[in-house]
Amino acid sequence: MSVPLRVLIADDHPMFRAALRHALGEIAPGLSVDEVANRSALEAAVAEGAPYDLAMLDLTMPGAMGFSSLVYLRGERPELPVLIVSSDDHARTIRRAQQFGAAGFVPKSAPAESLAQAVQAVLDGGLWFPPQQAERSEDDARLAERLAQLTPQQLRVLMRVADGLLNKQIAYELSLSENTVKIHVTAVLRKLGCHSRTQAAVLVKALALDSAGVAGEEDEVGG
Repeated sequence: MSVPLRVLIADDHPMFRAALRHALGEIAPGLSVDEVANRSALEAAVAEGAPYDLAMLDLTMPGAMGFSSLVYLRGERPELPVLIVSSDDHARTIRRAQQFGAAGFVPKSAPAESLAQAVQAVLDGGLWFPPQQAERSEDDARLAERLAQLTPQQLRVLMRVADGLLNKQIAYELSLSENTVKIHVTAVLRKLGCHSRTQAAVLVKALALDSAGVAGEEDEVGG
């Protein structure tokens, strides 16, 4: 008897999570689904070590900065395919998702058939992206390479540095000693080639969605 699929859905809209759960049930009856609504809950779910077969990720959850959750998942669980499901379907957003390691991208406006095709393709070890994509960005490629040098723990520390947290606050959030956080920060700055926490924070902000893309997402949700 085959083990049922286990999927992690990360999206802050309860109704959309329910819609995804229903769609997945049609694709793979009997599957197991875990849901999270923000970045902290995502980290907690991943930390539990559940053997997920697929992660479905929105780009605008509370606590996330654009592609930061995607970069986190790719660093923490490189074997786990990540399918982005977003209402920001601008060509550059799709291209950036691919460059930062997503296995697929499905616009929230896409029909159920497209979602089914994407899920099946990704579970089979392939890729699934809409045809409209912008040109490859060398800046994003370099950023992805730099971030790939970090360990999962260093990436967690970096994201909190970008949020403006002090070492003492990061230590509390991650259950580490303040000295351990200091060591991680030093290693992060060295690996990224940054001379200060401010430089590192600016680097992380490059993961943010383009302003045009964010505006487009708000328009679609509102419409």
